[in-house]
Amino acid sequence: MTASQEDAAPAGTTAFDGSGLGVWTEPERFTVTSERIAEYAAATNDPIESHRSGEVAPPVFAVVPVFMSMAPAALSVAPPDLLMKLVHGEQDFFFCRPIRAGDELVARARPVGYAARGKGSTVVVYAETRDAAGELVNEQWLTAFFRGVDAGGAEGDAAPPHPLRPAVRSADPVAEVGQRIDEDQTFRYSPASGDPMPIHLDDEIAQMAGLPGIINHGLCTMAFTSWAALTELAGSDTARLRRLAVRFARPVLPGQEIRTRYWRSAEPGLAQAGEKAYAYETAVPGRDGDGAGEDTVVITDGLAVITDA
Repeated sequence: MTASQEDAAPAGTTAFDGSGLGVWTEPERFTVTSERIAEYAAATNDPIESHRSGEVAPPVFAVVPVFMSMAPAALSVAPPDLLMKLVHGEQDFFFCRPIRAGDELVARARPVGYAARGKGSTVVVYAETRDAAGELVNEQWLTAFFRGVDAGGAEGDAAPPHPLRPAVRSADPVAEVGQRIDEDQTFRYSPASGDPMPIHLDDEIAQMAGLPGIINHGLCTMAFTSWAALTELAGSDTARLRRLAVRFARPVLPGQEIRTRYWRSAEPGLAQAGEKAYAYETAVPGRDGDGAGEDTVVITDGLAVITDA
């Protein structure tokens, strides 16, 4: 934050630094091994054989090479002392091809926009991953949400939209998948993904952050929805998945059951010729997971774009 921005900040707001928008992080180099792929697949209970064997990476593995660039990019706009207020708001992947064992990847990220919202403020980060030849492997947008922070305005670009329309949600789903988050899920996912955040590993720290206890990594829950989409809608063929996007609505706790419903979507602009768009939503059955009452939605505005076989 510059002195002039601090002076200009209205009372009750926290000035974000727009001069950081568009500035790339230093490139991160990442060697993909079959062991790391297989570890990630096991950590997300992924049943797809090409993932379990370490040949082809699960879709959400795409965050691993760029993970260490995401937070620094967001905190080049938001003040770094807001790190503990940062939560993962949305994630959106565009896939050019799957990641495979033996790939030598180069990843980098840059913030592209920020905005004040009703209960906090967001910073949108764009990241790209390329192979050794410089060819694009995937693009992704992360929306970081800073709870209880008012940035006082907006600057730059928003992330691409991926809405779940009420008319789509009211139709019969084309697929519905039930899954269980294991009691030790976070302890397996943390080393496999490289995400050491203590709210996923330490009950006391999680409770200090206002949570009921350890929560599952949002990207781990997203990974569950990705393999459910692949097995139900794409014949378990990872190469057919072109886009995967979600908005994280509520945390998931270890030991909870989740249920994901998928609907065909005709929303303009989501799918191209030879592709189908599926909107989806993930919930914990029953109020607060007790099996009774209304479901608790944990992922909404889900989108999977899949090429025709």
